[in-house]
Amino acid sequence: MPGKKINIFDTTLRDGEQVPGCKLNTKEKIELAIVLEELGVDIIEAGFPVSSPGDFNSVREITKVIKNATVAGLSRAVQKDIEVAADALKYAARPRIHTGIGTSDLHIKAKFNSTREEILQRAVQAVKWAKNFVDDVEFYAEDAGRTENEYLARVVEAVIAAGATVVNIPDTTGYCLPFQYGDKIAYLVNNVPNIDKATISCHCHNDLGLATANSIAGVIAGAGQIECTINGLGERAGNTSLEEVVMIIKQHHGLGFYTNIKTEMLNPVSRLVSDTMRMPVQPNKAIVGSNAFAHSSGIHQDGFLKEALTYEIINPETVGAGGSKIVLTARSGRSALAHRFHKLGYQFTRNDVDTLYEKFLEVADRKKEVEDEDLDIMARQYKQEAIGV
Repeated sequence: MPGKKINIFDTTLRDGEQVPGCKLNTKEKIELAIVLEELGVDIIEAGFPVSSPGDFNSVREITKVIKNATVAGLSRAVQKDIEVAADALKYAARPRIHTGIGTSDLHIKAKFNSTREEILQRAVQAVKWAKNFVDDVEFYAEDAGRTENEYLARVVEAVIAAGATVVNIPDTTGYCLPFQYGDKIAYLVNNVPNIDKATISCHCHNDLGLATANSIAGVIAGAGQIECTINGLGERAGNTSLEEVVMIIKQHHGLGFYTNIKTEMLNPVSRLVSDTMRMPVQPNKAIVGSNAFAHSSGIHQDGFLKEALTYEIINPETVGAGGSKIVLTARSGRSALAHRFHKLGYQFTRNDVDTLYEKFLEVADRKKEVEDEDLDIMARQYKQEAIGV
């Protein structure tokens, strides 16, 4: 396939599980991990092993069933964290330790009561500890979005020299604007001498609704990995949505990127995650929301029925959505009404539809949505009136 491969790092089982009420047991985590591998995810972040015995066990059990995807375990820049993560990952076919530390001045001073130099040393030491156990080490510079670029570049250069294979540049608080995040990635590409020795990763949060836009800005600027979750689950307002970035890359061929995601699985996987994690998907959610391919405005319905591309840039079957929906409301027009009657098996003329439309509006003004049952009643009454019964 032409273009640059963008690796998809799914953290539904780690960052997504941090949503209140979304706690998963080991069995549920294993089931979702198997589906994520089938979906085509490149890296599955299975959990934070040192956080609890349950999480440790979940990560270990996941490594036993995942054969192709890389399995990552999160850790802080603490020796015990890294050792426990390594132990949890020991059965993985492709293990990755994901370790790191905060790099913004706010984190350095308020969180660690430390200095830039001490944090840089701790970052390097964490990577060296991790390299004792695995070849694939990802380093995260927490709050990189608010980290001064020159210092961030120094940290990135040092951890790559210490053996990091992936450098994660998180917009931890979702603060950056897309051009700012893109500029930050570009700065690293242009100012870190050994940047070609590692993959740059985007891990963006959605506090300002910009996680997807920032991640795309990041790969355009040179990043090769996006960290995301199914349905955009995650801390506070959530993470970058896997289905959104994957479909942006797929639809915008001109970007020159591709992923290995089987897009026809996106909706089924979305529903599975929603059900398993007990977190409903908002109806207007891009790609996987119940209204993502629904049309209720008369103008939209008329255009869609003449040519789907007028109002749909994605074929719903491409993302496993089943099909488009014409939703009949008081805003719907005659063409949508005629279309629905035809689907129900009624062959009405234009004059018939004009007459039925007035009756339809009466029902539509009483109900939020006119159902097929309503149309059946309407059609039968109309036919009976027509033959004088």
